[in-house]
Amino acid sequence: MFKFAENILNMKKLLLLVSSIAILSVNAKAQNCCAKPGSMQALAMNVDFKGAHEAPIPFTYESENGSMVSFSTTDGKTSNAFFLPSKHPTNKVVLVFHEWWGLNDYIKREAEHIQQSLGGDVDVYAVDLYDGKVATTADEAGKLMGSLDAKRGAAIVEGIIKRAGPSKKIATIGWCMGGSWSFNASVMAGTEAAGCVMYYGFPESDIKKIKPLKADVLYIRGTEDKFIQKEGVDAFGKNVKAVGRNYTQKDFPAEHAFANPSNPKYDVKSATIAMDITIKFLKEKLGIK
Repeated sequence: MFKFAENILNMKKLLLLVSSIAILSVNAKAQNCCAKPGSMQALAMNVDFKGAHEAPIPFTYESENGSMVSFSTTDGKTSNAFFLPSKHPTNKVVLVFHEWWGLNDYIKREAEHIQQSLGGDVDVYAVDLYDGKVATTADEAGKLMGSLDAKRGAAIVEGIIKRAGPSKKIATIGWCMGGSWSFNASVMAGTEAAGCVMYYGFPESDIKKIKPLKADVLYIRGTEDKFIQKEGVDAFGKNVKAVGRNYTQKDFPAEHAFANPSNPKYDVKSATIAMDITIKFLKEKLGIK
């Protein structure tokens, strides 16, 4: 009798364990599948996406010209950016948006390289969207990217545009997550927007959100990208053209994140060619000879 009761109790425990595992499995699938497809939040939780991003090799960069600055954001708070001032007074500005790792020294180095390639007479801001947080593992990066509040991000971008000053020509550039914020920033810059560079950023699908764009777009894409779908990029390009902006797309036989500054296995050849194209585009849009 006691043995029978014990067996019944063990079976109940087993059923409870199985049910718990099933619930956890369903919840995990819901987290991965129910976020908006193609969104930053969806990819932030994607196991394959995390696996495609190797952690940056520890790196410290000593800048010749740049330093961190603080500025007010439109939500009543403050934020930070790595600022590289122009050699001379200028109306030309480049906003640089980091990958999902955050504003690390790789991004600071890339921002300085961009300024030097443009001749120096341009203000460059590498914007910190994570409020001082920097990831060193894919899990950390996924949490930071997935939890980035769109309103907070917009407040930071609006703040840096005000910090840059009135009557500017503002170009934007970013990689992956930063590519999407490059687009957002160009929209928010309004008539001051001069050019937008998106390295395999999440393509905006809502033409109503594309319509206010006043800048031409250069989109850099890896043909082997498993996360940013070609169909979405093609539709984005058509919509940019439909609202009266020029759209240029350059495809490279490479994986997602092939040109990310923090990627220890970036494609040197493709990344170099892509940056040459980027600098030419930025010079043209900013009026730099």
